[in-house]
Amino acid sequence: MNVVVSDPKTRKAYSKKVDSAAVFSGKKVGQEMDLGIIGLEGYSGKITGGSDKEGFPMKWDLEGGSRRLVFISKDVKKGSREKVSRRGNLVSDEIAQLNIKIVKEGKKKLEELLGGVKKEPADGNASVKEQMVKESLENVGKISADEAKNIKGKVKG
Repeated sequence: MNVVVSDPKTRKAYSKKVDSAAVFSGKKVGQEMDLGIIGLEGYSGKITGGSDKEGFPMKWDLEGGSRRLVFISKDVKKGSREKVSRRGNLVSDEIAQLNIKIVKEGKKKLEELLGGVKKEPADGNASVKEQMVKESLENVGKISADEAKNIKGKVKG
């Protein structure tokens, strides 16, 4: 199961893989819980939603853990409804992703516990696409439009 932990203060989200979904089994959307069971000592969070293995989202006001067809008003027109599949608000083994919002912070920062910000690659490790973009930006203004038309494959004439 993939657990997405979001921090409302820093407005960042962190992803954490959990081997067993049994630690969340029986919990409902909107319920607060201690996050020490997934390695976030001192933190507590509120379950805000999730989705199952097929990608169907959980609905907070739909009781149970099964997937059902429900009517949802999507349009501005009065009386316009659409039948869609939604998963119930109970966390089960079918849930693939669970979204949690931090309510109470611990002593350590989330970046330290769940992994820091990705670093930018050095020039030697830059991808081929990034190098091509950098080269093309360097050549802007150096070649006239007539010369660019003569370059095979670059500009159609």
